[in-house]
Amino acid sequence: MSEVFSSPVLKVEQPRRGPFAKSRYRVLDGDGTVLAVAGETGEKGRAETLRTLFPGKSNLDAHVVLLTTPGGEPLYVVDKRRGRELTEVHDSKGELFGSFVTERVGRRYVLRDAEGKRLGTVAVDLPRNNFEVMDTDGGKVAHVRKKWAGLATHLLTTADKYDVEIFDPVREPLRTMAVLTAIVMDLNLHESKDIT
Repeated sequence: MSEVFSSPVLKVEQPRRGPFAKSRYRVLDGDGTVLAVAGETGEKGRAETLRTLFPGKSNLDAHVVLLTTPGGEPLYVVDKRRGRELTEVHDSKGELFGSFVTERVGRRYVLRDAEGKRLGTVAVDLPRNNFEVMDTDGGKVAHVRKKWAGLATHLLTTADKYDVEIFDPVREPLRTMAVLTAIVMDLNLHESKDIT
């Protein structure tokens, strides 16, 4: 699985969609080749759907996103729990691969491996558009940047685009967790499109 994200430059895109649609993503390499696709797995109930229609705190809701190869082979499951405290990543066999644990809401996250050992951190800038992934020694291993798509796109759709730059060499599982930072931060910080 680790060779899927071997490119040092990746893009994570969330296509434009209406408020009733599920979370979807595409992961591409620097040349635009689709490496993986992701989609939300669970059906939303009526109350949960209404919360995503109107400004509120829908980013507190749980989301489960399945990441597969373009051919449909399962890779990872990103399981954002209700609230803002924990997002787990599971491998294709359902085993825990790693987790993003909130240290400071919207500002700092701790990356942990399957055994709970600290892998590094994700530091978030004030506008929540730049995410610095660092190892346990404080060395920068990746930069994830949310691109500005314009006011109308930002307010009226859920379309978001992220650039991911990996500063090689980065070993597994930290490399995959760095790539998945774009999806995890989108689910935790941008999915609800709150105006705050």
